[in-house]
Amino acid sequence: MVSAMADLRIFSYLPNPRVWKATIAGRLCNVDVEVLGAKPAELKDWLWDFDAKLLSTDEKERYLADARVGRVGFKGGSLIKTDAFLSAHPFGTVPAAFSPDGSTGIFESNSIMRAVARLGEKRLPLYGRDPYEASRIDSFLDASLVFGRDTQLYLLALRGDDLPVDLHARAAEAFAVYLAGIEQALKPRRRYLVGEALSLADICFVAELCLFSNERPRRAALQKRGLPLVMSDDWGETFPAASAHLARLAEHPAFAPDVRPYLQKLQSLAA
Repeated sequence: MVSAMADLRIFSYLPNPRVWKATIAGRLCNVDVEVLGAKPAELKDWLWDFDAKLLSTDEKERYLADARVGRVGFKGGSLIKTDAFLSAHPFGTVPAAFSPDGSTGIFESNSIMRAVARLGEKRLPLYGRDPYEASRIDSFLDASLVFGRDTQLYLLALRGDDLPVDLHARAAEAFAVYLAGIEQALKPRRRYLVGEALSLADICFVAELCLFSNERPRRAALQKRGLPLVMSDDWGETFPAASAHLARLAEHPAFAPDVRPYLQKLQSLAA
């Protein structure tokens, strides 16, 4: 059911671990985050708008004049994006967040997460307790952004029949660099990445690692190419603090509704 009073509305393909950045933050600081969407292949039949919806065949015909050709992640399909959507979201991508009246668009998952934190900062300061903590959190979010960008093309390639070896190599390097930084930040026995409390840095870390876990069900496809999993079975031995951090937060009440069923499904597919 669509809520008229949500603090933030998000339209995206689903499931999408990057949307969890906002939903987890929302649970933690009591911000109402509404999520609309469907599986990636189904979004070609949706109206991309603040009032996003699945279109009937007749409705789709009427809206075809607004169709735009999909790019990365939606190649080859026509996506029906309204002028209002593109005004709010000039890059035309998802996840796409909106203010309650639809007038302001917020794009990129880290920025959407920051918006939730700002809306709920009086209830729980997820974005740091002073400018220095906030800036340190930004540092982790920027590092996560680099990791996500370096691995996105690899994850997309795993869905097809062609996986260039150089993409695998770049993903392996990105994974090693990112996890080494997370491991160092959690030494010697820190419970959180920034300060003494849970922050956006921890939320982003969990979301990005869960997204990268999509590699695991593709083990057989990688083996056919003579390539190992980047997120190997023993990655937790190489990065024990980071692995323990992910496992602990996956059981947190604010994280578990998104994280646990998703990882369980990936584990089942991998088996």
